[in-house]
Amino acid sequence: QLQLVESVGGFVHAGGSLRLSCVASGRTFYSYNMAWFRQAAGKESEFVAAISWSRGTSYADSVNGRFTISRDNAQNTVYLQMSSMKPEDTDVYYCAADTRGRKEYNYWGQGTQVTVSS
Repeated sequence: QLQLVESVGGFVHAGGSLRLSCVASGRTFYSYNMAWFRQAAGKESEFVAAISWSRGTSYADSVNGRFTISRDNAQNTVYLQMSSMKPEDTDVYYCAADTRGRKEYNYWGQGTQVTVSS
């Protein structure tokens, strides 16, 4: 059973930066497609960014140019560097893994709160 553990989020002022990390258990992390999603209370989950096993990346329009997803396979870790943050980035952020190569994320972290003040 794969486990994903996200770093503690935090509180930042608008325009600030924050980096999230997510550590995965197991020995085949290098083969997983990884992604970050976010969800506000009472709303549907929103795709934020993804990185494939071959390091191809994709971003939601709302974060493109401000957020960067990366991975360190030696550390079984995926990162989300968030810059020029806005109050609307306030959400619970979730790390997700696609272990079957179907672009369907079948494992999820517990979520971490990120708050951006205006």
